[in-house]
Amino acid sequence: MTNSDAYTGDISFSAALSERYLAYSLSTIMSRSLPDVRDGLKPVHRRLLYAMHQLKLNPENGFKKCARVVGDVIGKYHPHGDTAVYDAMVRLAQDFAVRYPLVEGQGNFGSIDGDNPAAMRYTEARLTAIALELLRDINRDTVDFRPTYDGEESEPVVMPATFPNLLANGSEGIAVGMATSIPPHNLDELCEAAQALLKKKSTDIEEIMEIVQGPDLPTGGSLLENKQAILEAYKSGRGSFRIRAKWEKEEHERGQYQIVITEIPYQVQKDKLIEKMAEVFSAKKLPLIGNFRDESDENIRIVIEPKSRAVDAEMLMESVFKLTEFEKRISLNLNVIDINGVPRVLNIKEALEQFLQHRDNVIMRRSQHRLAEIARRLEILDGLLIAYLNIDEVIRIIREEDEPKAVMIKKWALTDLQAESILNLRLRNLRKLEEFEIRKEHEELLAEQAELQSLIEDESKRKKMIRAELQDIRERFGSGTKLGARRTIIKEPGEAVVVDIEAFIESEPITVLLSDKGWIRALKGYKDDVSDTKYKEGDAERFALKCRTTDKLLIFTTSGKFYTIGGDKIQTGKGFGAPISLLVDMEQDEKILNLLVYKAGEKYLIASTMGKGFIVAGADVLAQTKGGKQVLNVGDKKALTMVKINGDMVAVSGNNRKLLIFPLAELPEMKRGQGVALQKYKDAEIADITCFNLAEGLSWSQGKNRTRTETDLTPWIGKRAQSGRMAPQGFPRDNKF
Repeated sequence: MTNSDAYTGDISFSAALSERYLAYSLSTIMSRSLPDVRDGLKPVHRRLLYAMHQLKLNPENGFKKCARVVGDVIGKYHPHGDTAVYDAMVRLAQDFAVRYPLVEGQGNFGSIDGDNPAAMRYTEARLTAIALELLRDINRDTVDFRPTYDGEESEPVVMPATFPNLLANGSEGIAVGMATSIPPHNLDELCEAAQALLKKKSTDIEEIMEIVQGPDLPTGGSLLENKQAILEAYKSGRGSFRIRAKWEKEEHERGQYQIVITEIPYQVQKDKLIEKMAEVFSAKKLPLIGNFRDESDENIRIVIEPKSRAVDAEMLMESVFKLTEFEKRISLNLNVIDINGVPRVLNIKEALEQFLQHRDNVIMRRSQHRLAEIARRLEILDGLLIAYLNIDEVIRIIREEDEPKAVMIKKWALTDLQAESILNLRLRNLRKLEEFEIRKEHEELLAEQAELQSLIEDESKRKKMIRAELQDIRERFGSGTKLGARRTIIKEPGEAVVVDIEAFIESEPITVLLSDKGWIRALKGYKDDVSDTKYKEGDAERFALKCRTTDKLLIFTTSGKFYTIGGDKIQTGKGFGAPISLLVDMEQDEKILNLLVYKAGEKYLIASTMGKGFIVAGADVLAQTKGGKQVLNVGDKKALTMVKINGDMVAVSGNNRKLLIFPLAELPEMKRGQGVALQKYKDAEIADITCFNLAEGLSWSQGKNRTRTETDLTPWIGKRAQSGRMAPQGFPRDNKF
């Protein structure tokens, strides 16, 4: 049949794309990104360990070049780039990245500073003792093997794994539409929890979490979460934990002290951490710190000196944690390939149960494999015993018969294997003593066979064996060893320390200048006359504001957003200042409408060109981030203005020259929204708005240094959302107050 004969019709592009994308997704999820719950490994790590096992790179043997190992991996098992394979190998050897390293490296394997490892041609590696526990009994038919990508070799589908490596070493990966993030845990605690599950199947997660305290990270640190939050995370398989650097206070004479950080959070490069801290320190965001330095060698030692001995150490460290990665959150997402080959999120009990189920399968297969070996050996021994009982006849047959094998099989009803074993006997083994040894071995094998049969049939015996194996792991790698001792301290979060950084900012008078094109700067002292200030060509003064370095400045823009800037953050000195975009994340089309000093208790009236507005409290417009705070929703219109509330009446003018005055009490106070209608328009929109005291009258500008105040406002006073009346004679042509 030709290709044209097999043609069944066109396939739509979307259908073809969906089919191929699904195939790609499954490949990424199953063969690259998610670990297996049984051995906690991804395919690349499994192939690495198996290749090293094949090269006999055991702890008691010598090292081999990493290039040799990587070559075997990509040549036989993993047809991907050598860099990716070497990077995976390096990580397995880094004691600051992996809680229980599976590879022992010799040479430069990188550092916690973020230094890159040496090239694979310079470094050497071998397996660690704990890595052998993942490979134990792999040659005894304990797991399935599959053909490699080229069909010339075979590789294990999963490792036998005598300990729960998934939780012990953790794993991270991003697949298509899903991800996994499992922090490392303490092996001794995991083995104890698994033993508890074997002893009592009904052990619940609460009981497990009495044993497993939480993550145990390679770099130590302190985990600050309450027990209930940790429990909920492990119940659902999803959550996050707050990790802090571990620090201590070193007392010096005369009340002086310094803080020494000895452990940093997991997966944070020390060099980048120091670089970020230097950046924050230079920006004067850490006013409690006098100086800091990195004195680390093989051990972490970062020294922080307070600005004065009066500074509280707890408050100082809270400011450091707030602004740097000396505190970070690590996530828990127990998304793995389960024992049935299905990717899903497990809780901690399910993860341990599936590991134990895997161990039960391994013991069953190992026992069956051994039974097959025993059956074969017993068959051979039975034949040898027949030969010893008839040794003279055996010798005669071998000497005289042309086909001795067939004659022996017929004469004594031997199997082919038994006859072949007799023929392969050496003359030196024909001693009388050998017969006794054969009988002894025969009896021992029969006893072992009975024990294995009992083990296969009795689940409780298998559980007892698994418990014994876990106990052996605990004794060799548990909390009593240097490798197994818990590193991360679990702490209940105490009462939050309020860090009032502003209290340590020196209060100085400044005059803030903001230009038309958005350049901002601060002049030292209060300046009444800034007319001689120079601006860039084509730029000019827009706002001039007197304030102090401790003040917060509010910026209101046409997008209806408020931005907040600290007075101490504004560049001082000569020059044109800096673009406002360095201090706040404004969009390109946003225009600044107002700049003023925030004062506690103040309220503002804000309005948009659509003729709507409301009252908002100053505390509700303070932005905590550079991205600002959306307060006035403007839709496809723009924000118009912001005015301080300093009266009892509101005056609104439209670009149709109509004026409306109504009581301030008719406006609602809101935190966010469009607001309510201020004035009714037909083919017009709002031009300006102001707030005033009715008793003092309404004032507006009439040219340079001239104002007019109107006290008889009865014709224009009405209700909110009315059209109003034509403005009085002499009202500004631009309809603005």
